[in-house]
Amino acid sequence: MERPAWAPQGIDITMPSVSRIYDYYLGGSHNFEVDREAARRAMEVMPGLPKIMQANRAFMRRAVRFAVDQGINQFLDIGSGIPTFGNVHEVAQQADPDARVVYVDHDAVAVAHGRAVLDGNEKAIAVAGDLRKPSDILGSSEVSGLLDLDRPVAVLLVAVLHFVEDAYDPYTAVAELRDATAPGSLIVLTHASYEGMPIPADRAGQVVGVYKDIRNPLIMRSRDEVARFFEGYDMVEPGLVPMPRWRPETAPEEEDPYTFSGFAGVGRRA
Repeated sequence: MERPAWAPQGIDITMPSVSRIYDYYLGGSHNFEVDREAARRAMEVMPGLPKIMQANRAFMRRAVRFAVDQGINQFLDIGSGIPTFGNVHEVAQQADPDARVVYVDHDAVAVAHGRAVLDGNEKAIAVAGDLRKPSDILGSSEVSGLLDLDRPVAVLLVAVLHFVEDAYDPYTAVAELRDATAPGSLIVLTHASYEGMPIPADRAGQVVGVYKDIRNPLIMRSRDEVARFFEGYDMVEPGLVPMPRWRPETAPEEEDPYTFSGFAGVGRRA
């Protein structure tokens, strides 16, 4: 398999990556044939997957604008994936030119592409890090050099927690992030769930099987299980809802049925 010129040395281009599959769903170009093959297998079962990813991104943009409206201009985007058009720094800095953004991902392609996109932007950086090790992220000199954690910050966990198995205790990881941020900080979160899907759970389970096959287990959680991530936060209206129903800019009834799969919410640290 030929290695594209943009692919960082040392990464295994024979193994699919969640962030590159996500990039493919969004119409991006930073993915390999092995990623596209896995994505196509998943889409055979659930053709609405790209719609779900687009709904995640649309929710993220609305939540970022909400945060800026609340006077928050610092963003920590963990599991950020490959920066595509309309990403956090573009939305935030359009609303507030002083907004600062740190993208964090454990995929070398995502980090390398992020750094290329952000070259020359002194208020946004991409760093390597893993949500399962929040202390490493928070202790990073790059993070502390750009963000002031004594002031409110919006922590984005968009479409990432469903890739963290219970064995890695994602609830404790989220609580560590909460405890490290100032009162008034926000958590912005989406999570996959069988609830709301327009296909039976057993069929949707075949998509879970695709991710299991590529050693990136997809963990479906119930609404109550997702709500637990917001412990210690006050929910922002309208609470934990399907993505198209969180402060929509267009009528939710016009959205694709697949976009109601899973949940989205924003919490404010008391």
